[in-house]
Amino acid sequence: MKILKIQALRGPNIWSIRRKKLIQVRLDLEEMEKMPSNKIDGFSERLEKMFPTMFEHRCSVGEPGGFFQRVREGTWMGHIIEHVALEIQTMAGMETGFGRTRETKYKGIYNIVFSYVEEKVGIFAAEASLRIVEALAGNLPYNLEDDIQKMRELREKVRFGPSTGAIVDEAVARDIPYIRLNRQSLVQLGYGMNQTRFRATVTNKTSSIAVDIAGDKDETKSLLRAANIPVADGAVVYSDEELDEVIKDMGFPLVFKPIDGNHGKGATINVNDRESALRALDYAQKFSKAVMVERFVTGFDFRILVINNQVVAAAKRTPAHVIGDGKSSIKELVEKENKDPRRGYGHENVLTEILIDNHSLNILKEKGLTEDSVLAKGEICHLKSTANLSTGGTSTDVTDLLHPYNIFLSERISRIIGLDICGIDIMAPDLTQPLVDNGGVVLEVNAAPGFRMHLAPGEGLPRNVAAPVLDMLYPPGKQSRIPIIAITGTNGKTTTTRLIAHIIKNIGFKVGFTTTDGIYIQNRLLEKGDCTGPVSAEFILKDPTVEYAVLETARGGILRAGLGFSRCDAAVITNIEADHLGLQDIETVEDLAKAKAVVVESIKRDGYAVLNAEDKYCVKISKGLECNVAFFALDENNKVVKSHCKEGGIAAIYENGYITIKKGDWKIRIDKVSHIPLTFGGKAMFNIANVLAASLVTYLQGVKIEDMRQSLATFVPSPAQTPGRLNVFQFKNFKVILDFAHNPPGYIVLKDFLDKIDKKKTIGIIAGTGDRRDEDMHGCGELAAKMFDHIIIYHDERYLRGRTAEGLKRLLTEGVHKVNKTLPVENVEDEIKAIAHAMKMAKPGTLIVLLVNAISKSIDFVQKQLENELEKETETHL
Repeated sequence: MKILKIQALRGPNIWSIRRKKLIQVRLDLEEMEKMPSNKIDGFSERLEKMFPTMFEHRCSVGEPGGFFQRVREGTWMGHIIEHVALEIQTMAGMETGFGRTRETKYKGIYNIVFSYVEEKVGIFAAEASLRIVEALAGNLPYNLEDDIQKMRELREKVRFGPSTGAIVDEAVARDIPYIRLNRQSLVQLGYGMNQTRFRATVTNKTSSIAVDIAGDKDETKSLLRAANIPVADGAVVYSDEELDEVIKDMGFPLVFKPIDGNHGKGATINVNDRESALRALDYAQKFSKAVMVERFVTGFDFRILVINNQVVAAAKRTPAHVIGDGKSSIKELVEKENKDPRRGYGHENVLTEILIDNHSLNILKEKGLTEDSVLAKGEICHLKSTANLSTGGTSTDVTDLLHPYNIFLSERISRIIGLDICGIDIMAPDLTQPLVDNGGVVLEVNAAPGFRMHLAPGEGLPRNVAAPVLDMLYPPGKQSRIPIIAITGTNGKTTTTRLIAHIIKNIGFKVGFTTTDGIYIQNRLLEKGDCTGPVSAEFILKDPTVEYAVLETARGGILRAGLGFSRCDAAVITNIEADHLGLQDIETVEDLAKAKAVVVESIKRDGYAVLNAEDKYCVKISKGLECNVAFFALDENNKVVKSHCKEGGIAAIYENGYITIKKGDWKIRIDKVSHIPLTFGGKAMFNIANVLAASLVTYLQGVKIEDMRQSLATFVPSPAQTPGRLNVFQFKNFKVILDFAHNPPGYIVLKDFLDKIDKKKTIGIIAGTGDRRDEDMHGCGELAAKMFDHIIIYHDERYLRGRTAEGLKRLLTEGVHKVNKTLPVENVEDEIKAIAHAMKMAKPGTLIVLLVNAISKSIDFVQKQLENELEKETETHL
């Protein structure tokens, strides 16, 4: 068996709209295609022994043990790999359970799909599952624990930390979208102009001045002391001599910590002699030259969490420790403690495993102990100097025990320092009494406090401390999303996208849109190329200036990674025709329709799908949608439209020369097509269809008729507004039309337009692309023979896609000669040379039709030729 390809899907996709995080594996079973599980001696027994917990997998049987039953009866290895991939992720602490396995049209080639929690772990699970199943099939030894540990380590490298993850989870629960902006913890909540950002527990509302203050422990203490808040006595030292002065003034015991340290790094507590103090200073200065030395205050370590100037949680923290039993060594006690099911690797459980590191050994050494020492029964031995949960510490929730004065004090501290989210570290006997009464002191204020101790305390009530963060970032009434209109289909997508963006821009929104030409914000081209996939969509949604997104969405991106947005407000399917078939398991138009349907299936429930009533696949898609549906049609008597409107539905139709909205029995006329430049006086029927779709979807989004009318009148087919889409260049003796028609359906609608134009001779410049079937290339050639009097075939190296230029030319020529064996066909090296050659051939009244691949390059060349002609004419007149 071998894996042919692994893809990570990150948005709504052809397998599931709701389950956005899926791994898709293309697997070749090779010789195992002939060996289902029941034909391999002992396979089911070995599988059940390795994965006894798989008994919970119900599979298609629908009850516990169902999967094992399938294995015993006989199932294919791809199906088993799917289940193994799910199980090993669960065993590594990432519980997930959705999977599908489907055979492709190629014998022995399967698509395996399963859900993941962390993408890199999911990809590893795909590869590991193949190795595991091969070992089980071959009755070979396999160290499963190595894979599980590797997956845990991968997870810890890539996953959100507990604080970031909690905020993201709360956002998802509130239907607020998020985008991870880097490999660490920088996250965007919301889209476009409605976005906010945070990193761990620092938000875009966090004051940089406040962070600087909190990061300087001496400055923090100075401000708090001036506000009459109890703080620990201390001083900043840089040298041994300064340390001696502090010892002389304060005596012992002391606490040492780097002045700008965090997470307990470099800290040493309860130092009782000068030799230990010198070592503590040296240790702290590995993190900061300036070291805060404070009087050691006895009591318990507490953390109070304040969000948006309100106390939301409090916890008592205890450093990692063990309790002696009179017979076990410290090392053995740690091993026993780490078997506590609440402890796990990294952040996977409530508590983290305790690790005896150099810091722990130094603490033991200070006490005259080693890891082999045996503690007396009941004796407590701390192994860390701080109570951080990440080093094995524990926490107990004490929120409900806070004295009102301490709540008042903490909320006052948050305002003094100026932090929107802050953690206040306190040393006190308890928090049930005011600090001023029980001798408690504030140790420091943290600008990025961890949430884990409050989210999952070892003891006490968990607190959803992420909720007040979202309350602060998105108070009632504040939007997190921006409107999204998505456009898909076979032909007309780009023109429809541009027209919709033009209409929305004209009513005052800052629009970001994506097309096959590039990414635009307010008509500014920011990135060239085919930008119709999820990465381009995310580019728009990440931009903080964008108020409205209009996204052309092509088949390729959907199949490769899913949609780049979780849902949209409205979507258009222009049409669904045979195109790009034979790629990525899209073998039929029905397969293509299923891929395109992902876009409209992702519309919010009260949104609208705008569909072509004259396309049978669009009509079929409409029947399974949960959102509202509206139709458009060139024929006002279209049966689907008439039935839809009779039931009170909305449609756009072309009637009596008008673009018209039909609501039930009522008609609202927008404008005559003769007034709309994009329709070329009504000759370009395919553009009338595009106008209908754009008018309908924007009307449903609330655009007024008069605004729409003005927008349609100002949208002129040109290289500026519709590059490569029916651009007309009028030379003195001939005319050039440049268009992106690239498949038989595109050729058909273009032929209809050309038939309505006066011309004496038509020269067609065409090319093939390598990602289409032989029959598609033949079809283009046949249609070209019916459209043109002379044909020039060129090739573009960028679009061969695995084929040869000679092969594509041959297919096109065969199609031409099938219709007309005497039609002149020439081959020219590239697009520009082909255009230049056609211009030299052109006689008065000639129409040159250029069906382009390199749009901007061709437009630039034609425009330059036109400018040269105008300059020569000007010189002649002068």
